Amino acid sequence: MGLDTEFIVEGFKVAMQPHNLFWIALGGFLGTVVGMLPGLGPATAIALLIPITFGMDPTSALILMASIYYGAMYGGSRSSILLNTPGDGSAIAATFDGYPMAQKGQAGQALAISAIASLIGGLIAVVGFILLAKPLASFAIRFGPAEYFLLMIFTLSAIVALAQGAMVKGFIAMAVGLLISTVGIDLQTGVYRFTGGNPNLAEGIDFLVVIIGIYAVGEVLYNYLTIDRPLGEKKSVGKKWITKEQWNRTKWPMLRNGPIGFFVGVLPGAGGAIASMLSYSFEKQLSKKPEEFGEGAIEGLAAPESSNNAASVGAFIPMLSLGIPGSGTTAVILGAIVMLGLKPGPLLFENHPDMVWTFINSMFIGNIFLVILNIALVGMLVKVLDTPPKVLYPLILLLAFIGTFTLNYNMTDFFLLIIFGLLGLVMKLLRFPVAPLILAVIVGSEMEQNFRMSIVKNDSFLGIITESPITITLAIMTVLSLGYPLLTNWLRNRKLEKNIDRQQ
Repeated sequence: MGLDTEFIVEGFKVAMQPHNLFWIALGGFLGTVVGMLPGLGPATAIALLIPITFGMDPTSALILMASIYYGAMYGGSRSSILLNTPGDGSAIAATFDGYPMAQKGQAGQALAISAIASLIGGLIAVVGFILLAKPLASFAIRFGPAEYFLLMIFTLSAIVALAQGAMVKGFIAMAVGLLISTVGIDLQTGVYRFTGGNPNLAEGIDFLVVIIGIYAVGEVLYNYLTIDRPLGEKKSVGKKWITKEQWNRTKWPMLRNGPIGFFVGVLPGAGGAIASMLSYSFEKQLSKKPEEFGEGAIEGLAAPESSNNAASVGAFIPMLSLGIPGSGTTAVILGAIVMLGLKPGPLLFENHPDMVWTFINSMFIGNIFLVILNIALVGMLVKVLDTPPKVLYPLILLLAFIGTFTLNYNMTDFFLLIIFGLLGLVMKLLRFPVAPLILAVIVGSEMEQNFRMSIVKNDSFLGIITESPITITLAIMTVLSLGYPLLTNWLRNRKLEKNIDRQQ
């Protein structure tokens, strides 16, 4: 895709037309609201709005659906920061340091940096889209089952490595997540696995049920244990804008993790959850103070927020260039635009350049609108923290059960929600890291299928690793991600021992 200045300028003009600005604003607002509600991700919102798009111009319809998608990336972190309840998988990493910041009286600053990071990640990704759409689409084609399997192994290893000092617990949590992902029909043999004869489990356990149960219900149960204890001095919500020192701490994490999210988003099926987790792991390993991560480090919030919004933009590249959805949400959008008479693929940029460039420019405008909207809402959102716990916790439970029911409309999910809520409570009491379990549930099924296809092709695990330069690189990165924290801990302990010897 060569850069065509004429089409870029014309696309910007069309995106700035009043009716398209309306769709950008409406989609961004709806996406932000939907992103905040547990279980109601952007795919659900877009699926519900598909009938509205039938009478619309295809360009406006695509703009509306896309703005809902990346609007949800902004919104998903609101409930993560304020309630420790991620709206969807992409917002999980925002709980790690965003919620502790809110607990320290820095909710306003956490919400502000989240919006700024999302803007920067989104704009970096849009620039990347303009410059690299076709080359990256060609690169993504080179990812076969072996490459995807090792990408997922690398991601899981990076998340387990975050639990420095508790890597064994991290591996146990990951194993539990992988076990949960095996429930349902084996796609290759048709055998029912671990369903207990319940037909509602035939398609497996929806990872959103696990997320809502562990985070929302588990958090509420944990807080009910301490609800009647003296609260002490009430924490303020803090400033509603970041300080110069916070900006200096976060500007580089935002800038370097935007491209990471964008490249991960380009890979079909990788998604925002993998992008944000990888960025969090990467930033923690780069940090001079990794012990602050998980305790309210602002870099630990800025990095994944930049990454997950960039991933949502990157996911459109394989969809538009190859007709391959880069995420569950873009799969829904792909179905919608096919029904509108468009045919995504390599010829789309040649046959409909006006539509493509209008869409790309709308993402510039949409990200700017969303950062203004989310910063303007900071004052209103932080009032959530003023809600009395005896009112707030039942409200969170109500949203959790409504969100869960709307996923599949069956009662089995209610029982699963309670089970995973209790599991979340136990993990919190025993200090098990939750992230490895959640990510394993999200990628487990795909990882299993890719492994089985790879093993059929290569006959051995070593064959999978050595299949291509990409697989070799990913295998080396996996070893390094696990070895790096072990090595740094060993060096730190050696240094401590030497200091003690000198003092003696």
